[in-house]
Amino acid sequence: MISRREWLRITASGLALGSASASRLLALAPAKEATVYKDANCGCCKKWVEHMEKNGWTVTAHDVPDVGVYKKKYGVPSNLASCHTSIVTSGYVVEGHVPADLIDKLVAARPSDVIGLAVPGMVVGSPGMEGGQADKYDVIAFSKGGKTKVFASR
Repeated sequence: MISRREWLRITASGLALGSASASRLLALAPAKEATVYKDANCGCCKKWVEHMEKNGWTVTAHDVPDVGVYKKKYGVPSNLASCHTSIVTSGYVVEGHVPADLIDKLVAARPSDVIGLAVPGMVVGSPGMEGGQADKYDVIAFSKGGKTKVFASR
């Protein structure tokens, strides 16, 4: 039979080991980072960057003369195009005014059949496009082969 003193020692050791392991795991969690390619004159893109930053993302924004180059490079289907293209943690593509919470959900789920999310066009009421009567919209997940599916509706 184990003594009370031995039980306390084992329990305390296990708790200490568990805390240390949890700290290491938290330190290894991927950073929330995004690189955005946008037009310098687009105000809604700047507002979307602010939305991302308010939701814990570190954003590096690049003003580029032709955002289309990045859409093509990262495989954004032309029917899903919007005003800016981003690459986020884990290499996912984000096209347009996708809400930060849905990007968090994508990164956490890590679906292997999806390369990105898109909010096509310039939807009033989406992050960065606030003001006026908000429109309902779908956030579309897309694959390398161009297959799409609704990821979420807002």
